[in-house]
Amino acid sequence: MTRKFKVVAVSGNVQRPSRTLVLVEELIAALSEALPIEAHTIELGPLAPQIGGALYRSQLPAAVEAELAAIESADLLIVASPVYRGSYTGLFKHLFDFVHHEALIDVPVLLAATGGSDRHALVIDHQLRPLFSFFQARTLPLGVYASEQDFQGYEIASAALRERIVLAVQRAAPLVGIAPQAAPALRLARAA
Repeated sequence: MTRKFKVVAVSGNVQRPSRTLVLVEELIAALSEALPIEAHTIELGPLAPQIGGALYRSQLPAAVEAELAAIESADLLIVASPVYRGSYTGLFKHLFDFVHHEALIDVPVLLAATGGSDRHALVIDHQLRPLFSFFQARTLPLGVYASEQDFQGYEIASAALRERIVLAVQRAAPLVGIAPQAAPALRLARAA
């Protein structure tokens, strides 16, 4: 039996419909063609009222704790945020404020973002990559940025974006499941 890799995707948009969610779903679909995966998507919208006023993880309800546990036990994370004032959203960051600082060591993270125009494309390298570097995660070299021009309504209309999704997945697939054994041991110790 082939092992299925646990892929957890976080869509940082708080509204539906969401181009960010569409991008996340496309990344998951492409990844499922390359690897045997078990995917779980976390949408920030339903969690926002539950995390917005919390200062400590102990203040979070069980449903949010379950989502944090999913993030902390992923074999691969896909994280995507809409660009808001040149960065990821505040609630996206607040969600990751509750993730244990050692839980993502060496976990591959595929970075993605959506924005109004191409001028926000550097959010991946200047905002998202440093955030996940703090966690000592393995941010994958190729991120996926999509602007409004890449969509028609809430469907991807750009051939170039589809090609970038495929390329990002091709480069990510060989890195899934090769993390050193220390990180999973740490995660198991925390879960006990």
